[in-house]
Amino acid sequence: MGVPTFVLASASPARRRLLQSAGIEPIVYPSDFDESQVEITVPAELVQALAKYKAQTVAPKFESALIMGCDSVLALDGEIHGKPANAEEAFQRWKKMAGTVGELYTGHALIDLSRNQTLVKCQVTRVFFAEISDRAIQAYIATGEPLKCAGAFALEGYGSLFVEKIEGCHTNVIGLSLPLLRSMLADLGYQVIDFWK
Repeated sequence: MGVPTFVLASASPARRRLLQSAGIEPIVYPSDFDESQVEITVPAELVQALAKYKAQTVAPKFESALIMGCDSVLALDGEIHGKPANAEEAFQRWKKMAGTVGELYTGHALIDLSRNQTLVKCQVTRVFFAEISDRAIQAYIATGEPLKCAGAFALEGYGSLFVEKIEGCHTNVIGLSLPLLRSMLADLGYQVIDFWK
């Protein structure tokens, strides 16, 4: 049996770039799954459910492929945060985040249509945020970057300036844990190098 086509059920440019950096050129097919219909308050359970639903939404569009769904949230003191709705929400979030530690959860779902198998896992990374001024927060929000990201920051962009350190997988914070993907592919019987182009 050959190596299936790798499909990314996400519109995230950061996730696509991560896969490309690891030698995988995915077909990008955003799921457009309505996340508001899922009401789970445990971060790890929420991101795994959303990742699975996103992959399942895209799966019927393909006959034989490996579909990957992902979802990320930031948890602060047990409270779940996704993308901020607007600049004011992003500002209030950063007022709360500055000088604290958050947990970035990313759910990963792989559906192997050729083998009729589904695998769902979660990766967690601790993020230590710097103390920053209101002026710096406002300048950061003015870049538009925080409005596009779970947790209102991007580790691969301007946001990296305001992160003191991380504990755990750094690509997980960008949206997809490459080490976890490698082990999930192995669990399905593949080697990640099989997907190199």
